[in-house]
This record gives sequence, C-alpha cells and structure tokens, in this order.
Amino acid sequence: MARIAYFANQFPSPLEPYVLDEIQALRASGETVLCSSARKIHPAQPQGGHSEQEIIFLWPAGFLLLFRALFVLAANGPKLKDLFWRICFQGHESFVRRLRALAHTWLGCCYALLLKNSHIDHIHVHHGYFASWIAMVAARVLNVSYSITLHGSDVLLHRAYLDTKLRNSKFCITISEFNKQRLLADYPQIPAEKIFVQRLGVDIPAESAAIRCNIPHPFTLLAVGRLHPVKDHAFLLAACAELKKTNFPFLCRIAGEGPERPRLQELIKNYHLEHEVALLGQLSKPELAEEYASASLVVLTSRSEGIPLVLMEAMGRSCVVLAPDITGIPELVLDGRTGFLYTPGSLLHFAAMVRTISSVETMLGYVREGARLRVERLFERKTNLAAFVEMFLPQIYTVKSKTEASDADSVLQQVQLSF
Repeated sequence: MARIAYFANQFPSPLEPYVLDEIQALRASGETVLCSSARKIHPAQPQGGHSEQEIIFLWPAGFLLLFRALFVLAANGPKLKDLFWRICFQGHESFVRRLRALAHTWLGCCYALLLKNSHIDHIHVHHGYFASWIAMVAARVLNVSYSITLHGSDVLLHRAYLDTKLRNSKFCITISEFNKQRLLADYPQIPAEKIFVQRLGVDIPAESAAIRCNIPHPFTLLAVGRLHPVKDHAFLLAACAELKKTNFPFLCRIAGEGPERPRLQELIKNYHLEHEVALLGQLSKPELAEEYASASLVVLTSRSEGIPLVLMEAMGRSCVVLAPDITGIPELVLDGRTGFLYTPGSLLHFAAMVRTISSVETMLGYVREGARLRVERLFERKTNLAAFVEMFLPQIYTVKSKTEASDADSVLQQVQLSF
C-alpha cells in the first residue's frame, strides 16, 4: 500500500469538504494518508474529525525547522537549479511574486523535513496556489512523485508558475472538461494523457425530500456562497435594484459570510433594498435545506468558478437555477433543460431571465426533474469519490529508483543528525 501526503492550503476547511472526502475515500481503500496543511487552522475551527496532532502544519514554522531547511536547500541546490532559473529569469511574474516563490522553495524544504520520517511515496496537493509550489519542491527533495488538483481560479486567474507545476507533476486532476481544454490550449507542451477530469459531487436527498414545485410568494431568489469579491454579490444587488425599478415583486436571500459583508450592507442601503434583500450569514445544513425548499430560483453570480457545489446541491433538490454561462457551469446547467444561463456581466439579461422564469414558474416541472437527474447521473458524491480512487491509485503505483531514494534519505538524515 502507498503512503500519501495530502497537502492543502488550509486543512480542514468547511469551504472545501471534497478534500476531506477524498482523504477518507483513499483511506477506505487501504492507503495511508497523512493530512497536511500549509497554514495552521484557527483553534475554534472545526477539524473534520481530526485532532490537531494528526495534521502536519507547515506554517508558522519554528526557527529550528527554518534553519535546518537552509541546509537542505543548499544540499539540493543542483537538484533545484531549474526551479531557481524559472523563478529568476523566465516567465512574466512580478518581482514580488518571484520573491514569494523563493520563500516557498525554502518552505518546500521545510515540508520535506516534516515528511522525512513518514516515508511517503507520493504527495498530492489540492489547488494550484502557493501550496502547490511547496509540494513540488518537497517532492523533488524527497525523490517522490507529486500530483495536483486544479479547480477554477487557479486555472484562470491565479496561475503563477503553473507551467512549471504542471510539467513537474506526475499527473493533474481537474474538475471540468472546460478546465482540461483550457490547460491544453494554454500549455500545449503538457501531454493530454497527463490531465484527468474528475468531477466533484454532492449527496442527493431522498426523492421524497426533493422540492415539488413549492411556489412561495413573492418570487424568492436565493444565493449561497462566501461573501467574497469573486462571488460578485454586488452584481446580484445591482440586478435586484434593476428588478425593483420595474416594480417586479421579489425577495432576495443571501446565505454566507465573508469580508464583503460591510460593502454589501452599504449597497443594500444605497439601492434602498432593505425590504427586499436579507443577508442571512452562515447557515447550518438544516437551515440551508429550508432555504432551498422555499426558494423560487437559486442564483449564482460568480465571476470565476469551477463547477460549483452550490449548484449541484440546489439541482439535486430539484431547484430551478440561474447561473452565468462561464467555465464548466454549462457542463452541469444545460440551458433550458436542467436550469438557465445568463450572459456573464449583463444586468439586463439576468433581470430579464428572472422575470421570464417567474412568468412560467408553474410550467418548469421538467426543468426541476432534469436538474435532479443531471446531478444523479454525473455529480453524485459517492459515485465520483469511487471514480477518484479508481483513477488516482494506478497513477502513483510506479517503482521508485532505490538509488534516488537512498540519496534523498542520506541528505535529509545528515541534516537531522546535525541538529
């Protein structure tokens, strides 16, 4: 059986339940999985059934670990020279970004030291942000393979050094066909067979619990997600103001918490939407289920996404959804058949779609049924987790060179014995 280090920017995270799902699925198949996090979680944060002692936290790193990592960095200089060359002399990253990459290379050596006595065979890192560079460096130092999962903004927006991360990965997993085609177009040097599409999934309520044309009055919009700029709730509020101008009767309920709350509260006041819009904060699962059950339309207004779990959850409950026609969303939302799409950034189109959906609300039973069936067939959590394990494990079972392994052990052992 393999020993796998599973690395994330922050673990566990309530916003990324799929990370814990994948770890549990790999463990259930008999593999040993070490959970590790680039950042230490807040003491009050739920830890997904893990004690703090079970998780390897990289940062904050102690002085001794950072000092020892300098020796590992020096000893592995020849092995890492192509990475240093890429950081300093290639690409179009900013000076600050290059400095950060150098720091992350140092942290990669720290991570290698933390993993040294665990005798891992493979490192898998979730998301293509800074943790992926750290994992790549640690894997190089330890002479093990590493792989990466990419979602949405790490493919489209925050792509620093992604060419190098992909080239050095043994394989890459991404959550939509759109992402795969975008990666192949942007990085033609990466072989297509190295990139796997593995969809996420959600639990689907029993059919008796599904919504059956529950039509509240007035027409109720529900948005679920972090109050973060990328989710663009400001666009939703501007659309609500547009709807109010036309005397369209509606309510808009926004579930979620985040740094955008003060700005959104100010916009609600400026648009005079105090009676139409409610910021609900973070809701429990039962509370969120009630919101889904009473919503006329579940809306998403994000600027960038993979394939959102929120849409899967809503459609699995037979909700009608309206989402922007971006990235991998059309792989889930088939316009007019399993939900509706609007032109990204168009307030007028969004508002027009809301009014149209409201006018035919009683005739959308086929859309509700199609939404649920779409999620059952392609986005069911247990089925997709089993497919993840079936795809993942064969990729990491290769014979590692004993010479390479002993060389890596030798360097790290010397550093350990010195301190």
